[in-house]
Amino acid sequence: MSRVQILTVAAGDGDQRLDRWFRRQFPHVGQGRIEKMCRKGEIRVDGARAKPATRVEEGQQVRIPPLPDPGEAKAMPKTPRVSPQDARMMQDAILWQDEHIIALNKPAGLPTQGGSKQTRHVDGLSEALRFGYDEKPRLVHRLDKDTSGVLLLARTRAVAAGLTAAMRHRETRKIYWAVVAGVPTPYLGEIKYGLVKASGGGKGQGEKMLCVHPRDVEHTYGAKRAITQYATLYRVASRAAWVAMEPITGRTHQLRAHMAEIGHPIIGDGKYGGSGQENLGDGWGAKLGGIISSKLHLHARTMSFEHPVTRELITVNAPLPDHMAETFETLGWAPDMAAEDPFESLT
Repeated sequence: MSRVQILTVAAGDGDQRLDRWFRRQFPHVGQGRIEKMCRKGEIRVDGARAKPATRVEEGQQVRIPPLPDPGEAKAMPKTPRVSPQDARMMQDAILWQDEHIIALNKPAGLPTQGGSKQTRHVDGLSEALRFGYDEKPRLVHRLDKDTSGVLLLARTRAVAAGLTAAMRHRETRKIYWAVVAGVPTPYLGEIKYGLVKASGGGKGQGEKMLCVHPRDVEHTYGAKRAITQYATLYRVASRAAWVAMEPITGRTHQLRAHMAEIGHPIIGDGKYGGSGQENLGDGWGAKLGGIISSKLHLHARTMSFEHPVTRELITVNAPLPDHMAETFETLGWAPDMAAEDPFESLT
C-alpha cells in the first residue's frame, strides 16, 4: 500500500478528464475505485474536491490517496478483446481518416463511453482503430447513445487537445438532421431556452434536462444558456417534418429538449417526446406509428472543422442510419434534396 502522494500534471498531460489522467498514472486502479475515491473526497485537485469528469490542466497538483500496489490490487477486469465482428463494424464505420484524426459514423444504439451498465461502447471498441499506433484514438466529443452520425477521434494527445479547444471556442460546425412531430413554424428559427438538470423524479429523471426561459436563466441555479438554430426542410402535411439543426452551444440533450419545448419532439424520443402518445398533427407526441420506426430519428449529418495540424477546412458527412433511411423513403424524401448548408439556402 502506497502513501499519500501529490503529483503535478506534467506538460502535455493537461486538458483531459481526471479519471483518464489517473488511469494512465495508475493503470492497475479500476474506474469504480477512482469514482469512489472522488465521492469520498480522497482525490483532490489543487486542494479541492473533484469529480471523475473534472478536467485537469498542466501544473495542477493532484492528491493521490494510499493505493494498493499493482501486485496486490484487485483491478477491474481488463477490457475484453474486441471481437472480430466489432472490429470490422468499427473499421467499416470510418468516414474519413489521416494520421491525426479518425471520423466515424457512430451507429445508433452504441454508447460513446462506458457507464455503470455499459461495457460495449465506442471508447472501448476504438482499440480496433489503433492501426499501428501505441495508444487507441481518443474521444474529443460525444453523441447520445441513440444518436447516430459523425464522431471525431484524435489519434494523438496533442491533436485531441487541439480539437477539444476548437470545440470549446466554437470553431467547429455541426449540422444534425431529425424527423420531428408536426411542422415547426416559423420554418427557420432560433431556440434560446436555457437548460438545467432535473432533480429527483425517479429512475433516469436526474439525467433529463429541463428548459428554462431565457429571462430566468440567470436566476435559476445550475441553468446554462443554450442556443439552437433550426430549419424546416420538408414536411408531410402537418404530421411530420425533416428538420436541420445547428447547436450553437453544446449542452447535454440540447437538441432533443429544445425541439420538445417548442412542441415538436424528435420522432422516437421516449425521454422528451411522450412516445406513448400518437402524433395526430399537433406535434405531440413523438410517435408516428404504422411502419415508421420507433427509434430516435436524430443524426449528426455534417461536421466541419479546421484541421489542427494541416489547417485545412475538413467537412465530413455521414449517411443516414437504416431506420432513418427507411423513414425518409416512406415519406418521399432523399438526402440529396437538402442543400449542403440548409441554413444558407433558407435565409
